[in-house]
Amino acid sequence: MTDNQNRRHQRAVRVRGFIAQRLEDYSATGVVRELYAQLQALITKLESLAAAQVAGISEARQHTDSRGSARLALRQALEAINSVARAMGVANEFLLPDRDNDNNLLHAARAFVPKCLARKTEFLAHEMPADFIEDLQADILALETAIAEHGDAVGDHIQASDAIDVTIDELDEVIDKLDAIMRPKYAGNRPVLTEWLSARHVERAPRRAGTSAPPPSGATPPTP
Repeated sequence: MTDNQNRRHQRAVRVRGFIAQRLEDYSATGVVRELYAQLQALITKLESLAAAQVAGISEARQHTDSRGSARLALRQALEAINSVARAMGVANEFLLPDRDNDNNLLHAARAFVPKCLARKTEFLAHEMPADFIEDLQADILALETAIAEHGDAVGDHIQASDAIDVTIDELDEVIDKLDAIMRPKYAGNRPVLTEWLSARHVERAPRRAGTSAPPPSGATPPTP
């Protein structure tokens, strides 16, 4: 989650704790207890989504590495075929694609397969491994699979991130409703009201090192 989302999550946790300590103050069938139940459910949901988001990001990074390895293996297979094709005098039939483009790499690799089959005897005569075509097909499949798995992992953490946004907004709505009840309820009990206001307050982002608040308007700067 973002820093702002984390601060809003911590606010919800503080509000939950405030109500839990004073649960007997509220009617057993009243709105506060209903909102409290909603708050608890939303916090649990948010924490589950946050875990899913972290797991999705981690998995996407892992699949990025796997995709890179699969890309390199396929590229090397095509380069080997292209090298032997040059020795055979048919390099123009086995042109290498541009680098850093998986789609072009896959298109070229798929085009190599039938051409390799047609010239298999010549390739074998030039010392290519007997199963070089099967290896090429396996490398194609490996990259296709890595691309799909990477896309799924990215989609998972994006979906979790979108759901976090919605859940955070729902938490804010519940806390706003509770705030409208708590202020008049504890208006005559200043210490408890102060505690409520502190619990429902979203903490500010920490100030960056080396920055300071601007002086108030009209303030005289300090003398060196």
